[in-house]
Amino acid sequence: MSNFSSIFHYIPELILVVMILSVIVVDLVPSLKELKFPIAFVGLGLVALALFLSHGSKASIFMDLIVVDPFSHFFKWIFITATFSILLISRYSVEVEEENYVEYISLILMVLLGLFLMASSVNLLMIYLSIELVSIPSYILAGMKKNDRASNEASLKYVIFGSFASGLMLFGLSWLYGISGSTNIAEIHAALLTNGNPFLVYISLLLIIVGFGYKISMAPFHYWTPDVYEGSPTPVTAFFSIGPKAAGFAILIRVIYTLFTTESGLNATTSLYGVNWTLIFAVLAAITMTIGNFLALHQENIKRLLAFSSISHVGFMLIGFSVIGKEALTAVLFYLVIYFFMTLSAFYIAILVKNELHTDVIDGWKGLANRNPFIAAFMVISLVSLAGLPPTAGFVGKFYLLAVLFREKTFYWLAVVAILNSVVSLYYYFKIVKSMYFLNDGDEVDSEPLEVNPYIKWTAVLFSAQTLLFYFYWTPLIEFINSSLLFWNS
Repeated sequence: MSNFSSIFHYIPELILVVMILSVIVVDLVPSLKELKFPIAFVGLGLVALALFLSHGSKASIFMDLIVVDPFSHFFKWIFITATFSILLISRYSVEVEEENYVEYISLILMVLLGLFLMASSVNLLMIYLSIELVSIPSYILAGMKKNDRASNEASLKYVIFGSFASGLMLFGLSWLYGISGSTNIAEIHAALLTNGNPFLVYISLLLIIVGFGYKISMAPFHYWTPDVYEGSPTPVTAFFSIGPKAAGFAILIRVIYTLFTTESGLNATTSLYGVNWTLIFAVLAAITMTIGNFLALHQENIKRLLAFSSISHVGFMLIGFSVIGKEALTAVLFYLVIYFFMTLSAFYIAILVKNELHTDVIDGWKGLANRNPFIAAFMVISLVSLAGLPPTAGFVGKFYLLAVLFREKTFYWLAVVAILNSVVSLYYYFKIVKSMYFLNDGDEVDSEPLEVNPYIKWTAVLFSAQTLLFYFYWTPLIEFINSSLLFWNS
C-alpha cells in the first residue's frame, strides 16, 4: 500500500504524534501549562476511539513496513489502558515532580508510540527502530529522579544492558538479511524455506531471542530488571512492568511464528527444518521462573520483590512457547492480561504506601491493615492472584498454561517445575501480608486511620477486582483473544 493510502490506517499513531507535540508546545505558554494532563487524557481517548473504529481491519501499510491486524490491536488496547492509568496515577505521585511533568508525559507517550509500532512491525528495520523508540525514552524515564543516585544508576544500567542486547539482536537480524536479501519477514521466511539450513536458523534464532529476551526480562537477560525497577520512580516501574514486556511478547510471537515455522503463521504446527526451538523455550521458561522466584525470597524492598516476581511470571508465559499452536498462544495472551491487572494493582497500592508512608521496604507496611483495611484487603487479592491461588484469575491463567502441556503430552517436567515455583512464591508474597496484618510496633501512629488519594485508591481497586472477575467469568476474554489471533496475511 502506498504511503498516502496508508495514512488512513495510521490514525492512532498520528494522534499520538500530535499529542506529544501539543504537550511540549502548551508548556511553553504559561497560561496553558495546566493543560498538559488534560491534553494527554483527551488524546488517549481519541486514540482509543480510533482503535475501536478500526477494530477487525487488516492491512499492510507504508510499503509493508508495518501492519494493522487484530493481533496488533489486542496489544494496543493493553498499551493504551496501561498508559492512561499510569498517567492518572503519576499526577498524584510524590515521586514525579511537577516541574518535570512535560518531559515525563512526553516520554511516556513516545514510549507508547514505540509500543504501538513494535506490535505492528513486520520488517527487520522497523522492528529495530520501534524497539529503540521504546528503549531510548525508557532510559531517561528510569533516571527521572535526577538527584537520586539509585535512579541515575538505574538509568545507566538500563542503557548498558540495552545497548548490548540490541547489538546481539542486530547481528541475528543481519544473518536473516544475508540469507534472504530482504528485510520483510514474510519474504525472509520464503527464502529460508528454499535457501536456509538448520545451522543458520539456530544462529539467527538464538541471537534474536537475546534481544527480545532482554525486553521481556527473560533469564539470563534479566539482570537489569531489579536495579532499574528499584531506582526508577514507582509509576515508571509500574509502566516498565507491563508495557515493554507485552510489546516484547507481541514481537516475539510474530517473528517466531512467521519465520521459524514451516507454515509461517498462527496456524503453524511444525518448526522450520525441525529446529527444536520449543525445547529451548521450555528450558528458558524453567530457568526464568526459578531464578525469579528464588531471588525474590530474600528481598526486603517492595519494588525489587515485584521485579523478581515479574521475571518469574515471564517464565510462566514462556511455557506457551514450548508448544506450537493457537491454543498455546491463547493461554499466553490470557495470562498476559491477568498479569497486566494483578501486577499493576500491586504497584498502584505500592504507590499509595509510598505517598503516605514514604517507604519502599516491606517492614514499612506494618499495621497497614489496621490503618486502612480496605486497601490492605485488595493488596491481598492482588498477591493471592500473583501466587496463582483460587479464587483469583492468577489460578485460571496458570491452569490454562499447564493444560497446554498436558494436552500435548509433552514437557511434563516443566509442569512440575512450574507447580513447585508457585509454591515457592507463596513465601515472599505472604511476607507482605504478614507485615500488613500481623506486625505492629505498638505505636499509636500505627493505629491511626490512613487517608489515601481517591484516584489512586479506586484505580488500584478497579484493577484488583478484575482478578476476581476473571476467575468467575473469563469466557468473553478468551473469545476476544481467539478473535485477535489473526495476522494481516492470514
